[in-house]
Amino acid sequence: MKAKFKILFVCWGNICRSPTAENVMRAVIEREGLQQEIEVDSAGTLHIHAGNRPDSRMTEAVERRGYQMKGRARGIELEDFELFDLILVMDLDNQSEVLALRESYQGEKGEVKLFCDFCDQHKDQVVPDPYYGGPEGFEKVLDLIEGGCEGIVKWYRGGVR
Repeated sequence: MKAKFKILFVCWGNICRSPTAENVMRAVIEREGLQQEIEVDSAGTLHIHAGNRPDSRMTEAVERRGYQMKGRARGIELEDFELFDLILVMDLDNQSEVLALRESYQGEKGEVKLFCDFCDQHKDQVVPDPYYGGPEGFEKVLDLIEGGCEGIVKWYRGGVR
């Protein structure tokens, strides 16, 4: 049996963007019948929210679109580079922090890319952090994440991995 392709979504605190990507992607995986092929998780570059549930405003926005928001925040760890084939970061600061941590890892797995590299329908380079803004920021995040998750499946099915 072929090992599952594992994707880790990473943002700053793991309470808004990355858990949203994890949960939306999980729904897309289920809808597309890829549960036996793809596994997802999320983490933050900082550990300050570890153990906390996702942000209530993000949860409300996610649930309004028909997704479930599950999980608790955790920080990214060095062993995540061994466990995950693809690590998708939400912005350039996350990318710098993850790449700095990756310098201590000597393995082959754990390729780091920007999440928006998979957003065919949007021209944004990064998923903006909605934490300090209003409701429209959470909707923007969801638009990007829904498009990116569709793009990930398209990429995966194209055999790019």
